[in-house]
Amino acid sequence: MYVQKRNPLKKVKRTSAKGGGTKKVCLPKAKIASMSQAERQKVIRAKRAAGKAGKYKRSSKSNVKGTSSGGSLKTWVKQDWRQVGNPSKKCGEK
Repeated sequence: MYVQKRNPLKKVKRTSAKGGGTKKVCLPKAKIASMSQAERQKVIRAKRAAGKAGKYKRSSKSNVKGTSSGGSLKTWVKQDWRQVGNPSKKCGEK
């Protein structure tokens, strides 16, 4: 048990911090357009489940094939990254 310094009579049990995971999924706009509705939902569900569990990354089972991750960082940054759940919003928008 952890005893607070200001009030030694009050004991608080320490627990590990939970949460902090993000729930948004971002992919290049062209890839989102080529995916089926079922594929999009699979990726979204995996990311939301990871976020609820306090993890930053979704499971590798839901990895998306066919994204141009190869090449230079310059081409990767130039792609139009959008939210899979709502492609009208850019990746960082709320």
